[in-house]
Amino acid sequence: MTIKVQETLTNWNYYLALDSDLMQVSRSVEFSEHNFSTYSIELAHILLAASSEVDVLAKAICAILEPNHRAENINHYKAIITKGIPDLPPQAVYVPRFGLTLHPWSNWRAERNPDWWRSYNDVKHHRDQHFEDASLEHALNSLGALLIVNFHYYRLKAGYDLSPNGKKDTTRQLEPEPQLMRLDDEYYYSHLIV
Repeated sequence: MTIKVQETLTNWNYYLALDSDLMQVSRSVEFSEHNFSTYSIELAHILLAASSEVDVLAKAICAILEPNHRAENINHYKAIITKGIPDLPPQAVYVPRFGLTLHPWSNWRAERNPDWWRSYNDVKHHRDQHFEDASLEHALNSLGALLIVNFHYYRLKAGYDLSPNGKKDTTRQLEPEPQLMRLDDEYYYSHLIV
């Protein structure tokens, strides 16, 4: 008997676990702008884990885009990624269940690092002084940023471009779909229901 084994998408599975964790938070805290400043240990966990994984994948993306350059921090990532993927900073992430639209990388368009990244570093290094930065808003945006870098990491790894089919072929390999967040509809093949 032969068992066919496909490559495990480890980074995608990690994203899905964090998406599920944040979905559980929604049972206690309504995801609305009124609650964006809410903070907690669970939100700190999600902010730290998602941002750390963004660091890992951003470095991997930089290695694909410019293999001869060492990218060691967010400023290096920004220089390489915005040059190689200029459409990344304005890219939106949607939280359909709660009617939210996030632009987690938009600060890169203004030559600043994302607010959630600053909060991640403050909570990581000075939690006693900055615990309130482990907020719902920053957790949502860090997870949204992670969704975007996952997409681009797997797209680049597979050799797809940013054509409509390249986008859709990338998300097709990212199964199962997340419970909470998604990219714009143009990134997905539509399902025909008969």
